[in-house]
Amino acid sequence: MGKKVIAPGGIVSGVVELPGDKSISHRYAMLAALAEGRSEIANYSSAADCRSTLECLRALGAEISLSREAVPVVRITGSGLAGLKPPRRALDAQNSGSTMRMLSGILAGQSFASTITGDASLRRRPMRRVIEPLREMGAVIESHGGGHAPLAIRGGELRAIDYTLPVPSAQVKSAVLMAGLYADGITTVHESVRTRDHTELALREFGANVEVSKGAVRVHPGPRLQPRQLAVPGDLSAGIFLIGAALILPESSLMLHNVGLNPTRAKVLDLLISWGAPINIASLQMRDGELVGDVSVRHSSLTGGAISGAQVAEMIDELPMLAALGPFTEKGIEIHDAQELRVKESDRIAALSEGLRRMGAHTEEFPDGMRVEGRAAARLGGAKVDPRGDHRIAMALAVAALGAEGDATIRDAECVAVSFPDFFVTLERLRGRK
Repeated sequence: MGKKVIAPGGIVSGVVELPGDKSISHRYAMLAALAEGRSEIANYSSAADCRSTLECLRALGAEISLSREAVPVVRITGSGLAGLKPPRRALDAQNSGSTMRMLSGILAGQSFASTITGDASLRRRPMRRVIEPLREMGAVIESHGGGHAPLAIRGGELRAIDYTLPVPSAQVKSAVLMAGLYADGITTVHESVRTRDHTELALREFGANVEVSKGAVRVHPGPRLQPRQLAVPGDLSAGIFLIGAALILPESSLMLHNVGLNPTRAKVLDLLISWGAPINIASLQMRDGELVGDVSVRHSSLTGGAISGAQVAEMIDELPMLAALGPFTEKGIEIHDAQELRVKESDRIAALSEGLRRMGAHTEEFPDGMRVEGRAAARLGGAKVDPRGDHRIAMALAVAALGAEGDATIRDAECVAVSFPDFFVTLERLRGRK
C-alpha cells in the first residue's frame, strides 16, 4: 500500500461487522492448543498479530486449519497441557507483544527449551516485566541486553507464586496465569488496577479452575482443558477509530454490530459519553463468557477533558484515537500517567504529537502523556505524516485528517494490517467511496 492519501469531509454512515477482537483471539488460540481435542474459533481476528500466534502454535505442534467461509473459522487441535512439541527453529512473534509475552508463560512450563523473537520493533520493547515473574516460578530465561527479545526459555516444573503486578499489564498477568497451569500449586496474581480479564474468562470457558476476588486472580494447576466452539466478538479497540470518524464528521451515523463490550474494555465508551458523545448500546448478550452488543453513534461536539490514573490502564489501546479527537473538542484533551505509551510499537506520545503538529494542532508532550489543544486553538490542514510503523498511530492520524482542510498523506499506511487490515477499505465504504 505504501502511502495513503486521506481526503477530508464526507459522512460516515452504515452498519459495520468489525474484525474479531485481537486480545480474545490470541487467548482462545493458545488455550485451544493446550486443550484435548479440536476447537473451532469463529470470527478469529484477521490481524497480522493474531496470525503470528497461529504460526507460533503451529511450530509447537498444534494442528491448525482455516476455513474460507463468510465468517472465517480457525480449527485448532491440541493434545493437552503436555502436548506441545519442541520447535525446530526460533518462534517468530513478528510485531506481536501479546504473542511473545503470553506465549512465554506457556513455554515456561514445557519440558523443552525454546526461543521466541520478533521484528525490530518488538525486539526494542521491554520484556523484563514478564521475565521476572516467570524466573520466580522457576523458568530459566535468557534475554538480549538484560530485558529484550530474543528470549531463550528453558522450561520445566514450575513453582506456584503469589505475585503483585508492579505495573498494570493484562499481558503479564496472562503470562503468569498461563504458567500457573503448570505450577505445583495455586498461582495468584494481584493487581492494583483492574486490567482486561479475557484470560480469566477464556480459562474458565476451556475448563480451568479460576477464582477471582477483589484485586486477585487465582488459577489451579493441571486442568484437563476441553475443546470448545467459540465465536470472537468484534474488536472495540478497532471500532473506536470508526467511532472517532463518526464523531468528527457532521451528519454521520454509525452502528457497530456484535462488538465486544467486556466491562474491562468498554470504559472508553463511558468516557466519550461523559464528553457528550451520543452513544447507544443495544442487544446486549453474554456469549462464551464475553459481553457482546451493538454500539450506535452519531456526530456530536465533544467537551474533551483529562485522562489519568486508572483510566489509562482501562483504555491504553484507545488513547491514540482519544488524543486525535483533541482538536475537535471544546477543552482539548490532556493525558497523564501514560508513560506506557512510550514503549509500545512506537513511542506513541512522540509519534502522535508530531503527526498532529504537522497537521496544525497545538500539542505539548509530557514524560507521561500529552496535551492536545481544542478547536479554538487551531484548525487542522493537510500534511504528510509518519506513523512510525505503528498501526494505531496511522489510524488515529487518518481519522483526524477527515476533519482537516486539505488532503493528508499517511506514510507506510500498510502498518494498519497489524490490527485492522481492512481499515481504509472500511472507512471509504462508510463514506460512500470506493
